[in-house]
Amino acid sequence: MEILWYLTGPDGRYPWRADGARNLSYAYFQQLARAVDHLGFTGALLATGTHDAWVQGASLIPYTDNFQHLIAAHPPLLSPTLLGKMITTFDQFSRGRLRINIVSGDAKLMAQFGVHLSHDERYAYADEYLTVLRALLRGESVTFKGKYIHVVDAGLSLPSYGGKIPELWFGGSSPAAHEVAAKHIDTYLSWGETPAQAEIKVREVRELARQHGRADKIRFGIRLYVIVRSTEAEAWAAAQDLYDHMDDQAIAGAQAYVAGIDSVGQQRMSRLHGGKKPKDLRELEIEPNLWSGIGLVRHGPGTALVGSPQQVVAKIQEYRDAGIDVLIASGMPLLEEAYRFAELVLPHLPVERARTEGVTSAWTKDRDAAWTSAA
Repeated sequence: MEILWYLTGPDGRYPWRADGARNLSYAYFQQLARAVDHLGFTGALLATGTHDAWVQGASLIPYTDNFQHLIAAHPPLLSPTLLGKMITTFDQFSRGRLRINIVSGDAKLMAQFGVHLSHDERYAYADEYLTVLRALLRGESVTFKGKYIHVVDAGLSLPSYGGKIPELWFGGSSPAAHEVAAKHIDTYLSWGETPAQAEIKVREVRELARQHGRADKIRFGIRLYVIVRSTEAEAWAAAQDLYDHMDDQAIAGAQAYVAGIDSVGQQRMSRLHGGKKPKDLRELEIEPNLWSGIGLVRHGPGTALVGSPQQVVAKIQEYRDAGIDVLIASGMPLLEEAYRFAELVLPHLPVERARTEGVTSAWTKDRDAAWTSAA
């Protein structure tokens, strides 16, 4: 199994509020990337946010050793040839530590960049785009003319690092998205759905992949928040603290943004909480230890695992039983919760981790002996 963390703002104790948001500086991203790297996560998602994910990721290469960068790329904003060049350059400079998250986006987001394609047109565009990009990354010379993409004698002079093509990741809950994923993608991602819902999508996409001869070439991941504490009561108390700071203005702003959005994944997330804040936060517990409350103030994936380390590990196992191979997790604040998850949960998961040399410091010989015997 692979466990990735998250490296995109906003961040802070209550990042939907001005008085709870953390300043996102280059120094902070260095600190966060170093933490994710040495704590033993597989890597992190650098998603669409305030900063350009490619510049951010490239700037962090020198500060990490094993960290896999999963970087968002929006097909309509870059030619496939240019993205291919960016991929091979980054892959070479990072020595093979790159994965690409292909994002078709939603109409509201893409309109900000001057792209005005309908929902299904964006996925038709992605289909042509990935056909060309895949061929380029294989080292082929490509001439292609489709409805959206037209390249002539396109090619990449720089090969991928070590001859291994970086993985392409992708998410989308509509039939059009499933078809694109089945045809082109290495890892298909879902947003914060229940294990049962995830299992249905795994079956559907794998069957489509089988029709393309790729049933054994695609794997599945999910994006979730995590609120883990030593006990379940402490975890729900932490969730209550977040909930208490979800003011009406923040909720209204987040729900106004997602209203009428044409992303099927976002629509599925919104149905989990209905845009309403009940008095009791446990009314938003959609099944044991799975809470949809974060979606009130956050567009995109808004579901959290809430519980003790044992409960969180058990819930992750439910996802694994449903066919999920990858978890992209996060907490608030990102830095502190990365340590908490790495200490409480990560050691109990079957994750290949690069171990960092170090010791637990003791003040005296007697104390050191006591710690050793207790361990």
